[in-house]
Amino acid sequence: MWKGEGVFGPWDQDFIHHLHCIPPMNSKKNAVNWFELAVTDFDRAKHFYETILGTALTEVPVQGCRMAMFPFDMANGIGGSITLMAEMKPGPGGTLIYLNVEGELDVVISRVAAAGGAVERPRFAIGEHGFIAIIRDTEGNVVGLHSMT
Repeated sequence: MWKGEGVFGPWDQDFIHHLHCIPPMNSKKNAVNWFELAVTDFDRAKHFYETILGTALTEVPVQGCRMAMFPFDMANGIGGSITLMAEMKPGPGGTLIYLNVEGELDVVISRVAAAGGAVERPRFAIGEHGFIAIIRDTEGNVVGLHSMT
């Protein structure tokens, strides 16, 4: 499915490149370590979140998409962003969270099919930020898995 069709369309180098703005996450103390909220009108969405949260989102230069990060403690917090990218759509299937499976990515991937899910995109490197895989759960949700190793 991740070979040119599906929930987000093609999985290409532009999308992988945008992950390079994500700070290092190297402990397993949090279940979630990054999230992205898909948007169709970047400026409207940025204004909305800045207004309701009473804080500024930081735009980061990313090839192939527009991204603004919510404030967070890079050393200890869980980060996330709003993201405008052709392959991501808001609504059902539009939010992608990455579960922290530090040191166990391959083990977790090996359990997915037996538990009733599907591996949409097997383990792949995202540069200095480690490795991710994309799965589909039993309810049809697409979820990312992340590990530094």
